[in-house]
Amino acid sequence: MYRRARLIYNPTAGREMFVRQLPRILERLERAGLETSCHATREPGQATIAARQASERGFDVVIAAGGDGTVHEVVTGISQGPHRPILGVLPCGTTNDFARGMGLPRDLLRACDVIGDGFVRTVDAGRVGDRLFVNVAAVGDVTAVTYEAPSRLKTLVGPLAYYLKGLEKIGSLSRSFPVRIEADGRQWEEDILLMMVANTRSVGGFEQLAPKADLNDGKLDVIVVRKTGIADLIPLVRIARKGGHIYDPSVVYFQARYLYVESDEPLRWNLDGELGGILPGICEALPGHLRVFCPRPAVKDRTEPDETVLV
Repeated sequence: MYRRARLIYNPTAGREMFVRQLPRILERLERAGLETSCHATREPGQATIAARQASERGFDVVIAAGGDGTVHEVVTGISQGPHRPILGVLPCGTTNDFARGMGLPRDLLRACDVIGDGFVRTVDAGRVGDRLFVNVAAVGDVTAVTYEAPSRLKTLVGPLAYYLKGLEKIGSLSRSFPVRIEADGRQWEEDILLMMVANTRSVGGFEQLAPKADLNDGKLDVIVVRKTGIADLIPLVRIARKGGHIYDPSVVYFQARYLYVESDEPLRWNLDGELGGILPGICEALPGHLRVFCPRPAVKDRTEPDETVLV
């Protein structure tokens, strides 16, 4: 029996590679039993509207094709009504952190096969105020790099766009700010450079930035970088590629289900690379909020009763 799927895609993602492969992608999905229609986004916010409309129209599956920003918008859209379709992801963005966290292949046709196989995991999301995130909520000047890097530049040069934008802001990366944090009953104050609340291990292309993160443990992983100078920050970035930063004395790393964060400065949340409001704010885990197509695990690795959706 065919199941109805809505494919929402960013035509500029992945250096416009997705559009070139779209006919083959649709053929692959149809062959797997998914009756698929498409919606191309043209500006920020359209993926959320399209995903909400797909949910209201009773689509069984909504597929986000793009980067983490597209996934963020689609998840926001499918979460706004009583019917929540299963989420599929075709990763073709700049860093694809959520897709990495789910173990999805970067090859788009292989990612279609993951959806067609029908294995579904229940995974957590996070919430700041009334807004969701699936990968990371962050506070600090460096987080502005993600939404200030022009989309056309990301299309042309990929992840290098973030590094180029980061070089422009290098002088402000050492500017600290005071925060007061309450996490699962623990409270403290500190001057920090950056705070990230991660749902997945991969953040900003760093595959072990939150090395203990688990997408279905009902917890968020919190990384706080204390006030330090650029001379100390640069080697910290280097060891962060393998997860060694969590043992550095300038880093606080812990897990929590709930956080309250405030500051005397008007700091902005960054949610999955998008603007997410001003502090203060409550950040909390939403256990089992989403059902997502993912690669089928080896039998020896199965520890929970995930579902297989027949298409």
